[in-house]
Amino acid sequence: MTGAPARAAAGAAEGTATFDVVAACDLRRTYAIRRGAFTPPALLQAVGGISFTLAAGHTLAVVGESGCGKSTLGRVVALLEPPTTGTLAIGGIDALHVRPAQQRALRRSVQMVFQNPYGSLNPRKKVGAILEAPLAINTDVSPKARAERARAMLAKVGLRPEHVDRYPHMFSGGQRQRIAIARALMLDPAVVVADEPVSALDVSVQAQVLNLLADLQRDLGVAYLFISHDLAVVRYLAHEVLVMYLGLAMEQGPKERIFARPLHPYTQALLAATPTLDAPQRERIVLTGELPSPLSPPSGCVFSPRCPHAIDRCRAERPLPRSVAGREVACHRAEKFLDSDDNPGSAAA
Repeated sequence: MTGAPARAAAGAAEGTATFDVVAACDLRRTYAIRRGAFTPPALLQAVGGISFTLAAGHTLAVVGESGCGKSTLGRVVALLEPPTTGTLAIGGIDALHVRPAQQRALRRSVQMVFQNPYGSLNPRKKVGAILEAPLAINTDVSPKARAERARAMLAKVGLRPEHVDRYPHMFSGGQRQRIAIARALMLDPAVVVADEPVSALDVSVQAQVLNLLADLQRDLGVAYLFISHDLAVVRYLAHEVLVMYLGLAMEQGPKERIFARPLHPYTQALLAATPTLDAPQRERIVLTGELPSPLSPPSGCVFSPRCPHAIDRCRAERPLPRSVAGREVACHRAEKFLDSDDNPGSAAA
C-alpha cells in the first residue's frame, strides 16, 4: 500500500487525525451552448461555486436530481475536465496549476468507477489485460509483477484469480462492477470518484457492492466522492452529504445531522420521497412545477419556484451557504426548521 491511503492508515494507527486529500473552493464549470450562426452562445453553469473538503478514509456523497451537476463535479475532481474558475487541491497540491508531469501523477491519485459496468470495460480485452493497463501506462512495473498484482486485486474484490483469463461478457453485472472497482484501485489512488456505481444493479447486488466499497475503504484508507440520487444508499455509505440543485449547494454537512433534521426544503423533499423500513416515516412533501432550465435559472433562490415555504425575499435574493446547526445551508429560512414541529423533513416520533 502506497501513497495517500498508506499515510492515512499510518496516521490512524498512530492515533493522529486524518488529513484532507481533496480541498475544493468555489468550483465552477460553465459551458458555452451554441444557438445558431448569428446568435451568441448561451452560458450553462453546470457547477455554480461548490466548496468542500474530503478527508482520507471518508465518503462525501453528492446527491440531487438528474441534471443538477453532480456528475460534472465528479469529472472536475477527477481532473477529466478543468473548472472554469475556483481552486482544487489534491493531497495538498494545487491540481490546476502544476507542471504536466506532476499533473499526470495527480491524475493517478484520483480514479473513477462509472455507472454502467457493461460500458466501462473493453469487451475485446481479457480481465487481466484490463486490470494491468493502468500499471502498464503509468508505471515501470514488470509484466510479471503486473499480472501478480491483477490477481491479488481480483481476490481483494471477491473474485477468483483465474478470472483474469475471461472476457467481461462472461460475468454478471455485479461481477463486472467489481472488476471496474479493482481497476480503479490498481494505482493505489487517494480518491475514488464513484458515479452512480450501483444504480444499474439489482437491489441484492447493490448491497454486496456497497459492502465491498465499505470494506475496501476500511482496509485501504481510500476516500470516496460518491455520486448518487439514492438516499438509502447514501445513508449506508456516506460520512458527509452534499445536496445539489441546479448546480448549487443547497445543504452540506454530516450525514447524521442532515438525515435527522434537514434544514433546506429541497433536502426535506428528497428525504420524504425516500422509502424506508427501519426509520420513522416522514411527512410527505409534494413539489410542484418542473425543474427550471439551467440556461435561465430563476432569480433569487433557484429552488424558490418549487419551494412551499418561499417568501418574497427568497424570490429576490439568492441565499449564500451559511452555518446553521452544524451544517451549511443555502436558505433564508433555515432557522424556521430547527423546531421539529415546523420541520416536515424530520422523522416522526
